Amino acid sequence: MSQDQVDFILKQWSRERPGLDPSPMAVIGRISRASRYIDQFLQKNFAQFGLNSGDFDVLATLRRTGAPYQLTPTTLFSSLMLSSGAMTNRLDRLENAGYIERKPHPNDRRGTLVTLTSKGLEMIDLVIVSHIEHERQILSSLTLDEQKLLGDLLRKILLFFSDQPLG
Repeated sequence: MSQDQVDFILKQWSRERPGLDPSPMAVIGRISRASRYIDQFLQKNFAQFGLNSGDFDVLATLRRTGAPYQLTPTTLFSSLMLSSGAMTNRLDRLENAGYIERKPHPNDRRGTLVTLTSKGLEMIDLVIVSHIEHERQILSSLTLDEQKLLGDLLRKILLFFSDQPLG
């Protein structure tokens, strides 16, 4: 099997600190590096549509909630694990592009609903197909069984953090 940059780092630590077991670095280092490459690869795809990953997250979250494709800003930023300030900036950008609109909440005079517009629905339905294809390309070096196994193993790691906030 070919060696990667993490193998090189592990050899260096083994040489410099022979009594130290750096084996956790093999997994964590690769997850970290893969995450950066994946983010960069997916961001290039989003940019083709004039979006960034944050824009995609908002549109996808609204889309997967089902018709009428709307959430309160609080529910939206909680599901995306963002601060309200960061969410406001994203919503402003998406509203200016015509992908979402903010409407008064029918049951709460002080509340607002963020709703996917028909233009936003059209955009996310186009982008999601391309997004999934790019994810498929990333995973193409793994068999379907390996992809399932990797997904299961990563779920175990994420469950370790399930009671901790991200960000």
